[in-house]
Amino acid sequence: MDLHNTPTAAEGTHGFMAGYLDALALVERLHRLLLDVIKDEFERVGVLEINAVQALLLFNIGDNEVTAGELKSRGYYQGSNVSYNLKKLVEMGYMHHQRCEIDRRSVRVRLTQKGRGIRDIIAALFERHAEGLQQRGVLGADGIDRIATALRRVERYWADQIRYIY
Repeated sequence: MDLHNTPTAAEGTHGFMAGYLDALALVERLHRLLLDVIKDEFERVGVLEINAVQALLLFNIGDNEVTAGELKSRGYYQGSNVSYNLKKLVEMGYMHHQRCEIDRRSVRVRLTQKGRGIRDIIAALFERHAEGLQQRGVLGADGIDRIATALRRVERYWADQIRYIY
């Protein structure tokens, strides 16, 4: 055993920190790239009036009827961002909105037929991506499961930091 090439605890921590920062940057880049991929798909199919963030919002709502607060609590969006985009989507006819019977301050939204069309475009895009990743050997079922598990663990860790540290 060569003790001169064994990393010290400080070197191990530094290496982990570098990897952590690299992973954070990758998550940011992947999100921006996903938005660009959606934008490109919309240009290809001639959908020009909504943006990628709004399209993901429609996709995430799916067949549900939700409030802005529910979307925020699920962790998808920040409050002002979701409220603005929901308002725009209602104005453009992608969503129906209705005041809640119990809490009149709250508005429930659901997709219109037009909104479901956008959701379907995104679903088809994601399906093509999933098939392409597998067919080209980029990522298989085991790999995607490992990535998702690791990301969920980081998500739980960060959520715990918000809840219990601050």
